[in-house]
Amino acid sequence: MLLFAVACSGGDAILAGVGGGKKGTTPPGATPALPGMLPAARVVRVVDGDTIEVEMGGRRFTVRYIGIDTPETVDPRRPVMCYGKEAARRNAELVEGKTILLEKDVSETDRYGRLLRYVWADGRMVNAVLVEEGYARAYTVPPDVKYADLFRRLEREAREQGRGLWGSCPAFGSPA
Repeated sequence: MLLFAVACSGGDAILAGVGGGKKGTTPPGATPALPGMLPAARVVRVVDGDTIEVEMGGRRFTVRYIGIDTPETVDPRRPVMCYGKEAARRNAELVEGKTILLEKDVSETDRYGRLLRYVWADGRMVNAVLVEEGYARAYTVPPDVKYADLFRRLEREAREQGRGLWGSCPAFGSPA
């Protein structure tokens, strides 16, 4: 896939993908093709396994990954969950300090004011990578369902193969 940057009026770059196969086809075990024309943002902090802070257009935003859920590590009302620290560490490996692309589904924000997005880094959808590697489970909240089938399939495969939390924890959400 060939990527190129296009300058925008706010000074932000938009990356566009060219190529990458047929639209709507995803080989088993792979993330989908990178969509064209997505806003770019710089990751300034990894909050946990499914939440990051980004800088975009001179402003800071909190971004919650759509369609997945990782074990909690920062909720003061709950104990740290099994594989939560590992999920946060893997998320940091994938995005920390990088310029990423943000793909919107239907909803702009959640009830906490966080942007809801699919996150792309290095040509891969981070949401899908975390599920595929066993750091997250599929977590669908309509109307944001664009990749729900993919996430369910990746979770099923990760469970069957005992990847990540599925081979290390008694159940999702178990205390560490």
